[in-house]
Amino acid sequence: MISDITIGQYYSGTSVIHRMDARMKFVLTMALIVILFVCRNFYSLALGFVFVVAALLLSRVPMKMMWRSIKPLVILMLFTAAINVFYNRGGETLVSFWKITITTTGVYTAIFTTVRIILLVVVSSLLTYTTTPTMLTDGLERLLSPLKVIKVPVHTLAMIMTLALRFIPVLIEEIERIMNAQKARGADLETGGLIKRAKALIPILIPLFISSFRRAYELAFAMECRCYTGGEGRTRMKQMKLAARDFVALGITAALLAAVIVLNHYLGHLI
Repeated sequence: MISDITIGQYYSGTSVIHRMDARMKFVLTMALIVILFVCRNFYSLALGFVFVVAALLLSRVPMKMMWRSIKPLVILMLFTAAINVFYNRGGETLVSFWKITITTTGVYTAIFTTVRIILLVVVSSLLTYTTTPTMLTDGLERLLSPLKVIKVPVHTLAMIMTLALRFIPVLIEEIERIMNAQKARGADLETGGLIKRAKALIPILIPLFISSFRRAYELAFAMECRCYTGGEGRTRMKQMKLAARDFVALGITAALLAAVIVLNHYLGHLI
């Protein structure tokens, strides 16, 4: 399960999505998330589905990696679907047994919500899979640069994000290493009830905290040795520049938003 966590992981590639400007990818990701939440019927959601699948195919990210992003949320999606199926009343009755009533509205809502969650996960994962942590934070810093006028420490926030993204895979590897070491000593980490499993985490958490503090100290020492004093006057090896593909993607996303609004207006709620 630990190895299924994909936050902060980057999939190297040369696709058109990989080559897009990080700032534009941030903006388009936020726009797509808004569009998916705005969808009110299956027609508008289907349009968003086609757009997201097209972006996934263009990115050339393997489906196996995308499944690793979706897999940890399967239980949440099943729980959400069950709540919608059993507690939504409306439409035609499909099944009625004792106090359980399943209606068409409940089934439609469950499917709609599940598909929306999957699309949201895919959109968010595409951003991290196709953009290096450095480019992500540089893009965020550029987008937030106007806030420097009101004395917001934009570079510090971006550096915090860089370090957080950088250390997520490192901490995952550290957890796996500690768990394997404890299992080699005979520790039982995967059986028993909730309380027993919680107690079994103590031999993992204590070494993890110690290791995390040690790595933080080593990182701070390395930054001091390199005379790091902040972002004032900092230069970058790769300069960000918007290209034609970025504006094409922006135009297509704007057209998608307009189409979803039109479909919502004329078709309304269909669930």
